[in-house]
Amino acid sequence: MPLISVKDAAFAYDGQIVLSKVSFDVNPGDYLCVVGENGSGKSTLMKGLLGLVKPVKGSITLADGLNRDEIGYLPQQNLTQRDFPASVREVVESGIRSRSLFLTREDKERADAMMGLMEIGQLKHRSFMELSGGQRQRVLLARALCATKKLLLLDEPTAGLDPVVARDLYKTIQKINQENGIAIIMISHDVHTAAQYATHMLHLRQTPLFYGKPDEYLSTYHGQCFAGGVCCV
Repeated sequence: MPLISVKDAAFAYDGQIVLSKVSFDVNPGDYLCVVGENGSGKSTLMKGLLGLVKPVKGSITLADGLNRDEIGYLPQQNLTQRDFPASVREVVESGIRSRSLFLTREDKERADAMMGLMEIGQLKHRSFMELSGGQRQRVLLARALCATKKLLLLDEPTAGLDPVVARDLYKTIQKINQENGIAIIMISHDVHTAAQYATHMLHLRQTPLFYGKPDEYLSTYHGQCFAGGVCCV
């Protein structure tokens, strides 16, 4: 059974449809990359998957045994996150505290394991505000991983990072997907790089323009236009 199944879903704000006819499944081990121009409905879809907005038509179904609070989520970076007055360990552990006020020994061991996976264990006593952009993203990714063992949602995780740091983060996300078996749903504007790692591509423009394998997408008219930085009609 898919971890999450979207069937003919449509979303609206103030009665106006902003995204419609969306259907796809995400199975264990999948890596879905969602692309599209600004205003195409990517963020609305992410909110729908998180349960923050409900479809006005169609459905979003989670697998038995998967609760929404067990989905890891990494939002876009913002100034509030950068100025978060806490240590790295406190930020990472907050991914567990979102479900429970008190941490068990197992919770703390999981936080340590996720910091190790993200190669930030040596930073655990540092202030989050003192970190570089790439380090902050690794901390926030470790935080998101504390919440899940099955499904991770990433909203433009490499935005604002320099190319070398972004490439390293993509490789880490691939490792999480392939070695830890966590399914990924990621919004990205970096089509070429995302297509190297994704198992599926979804291109939105208020409705799906394409859903399928990355190599097939890059050979389509819309895939070639978007990958080339051209807005196609």
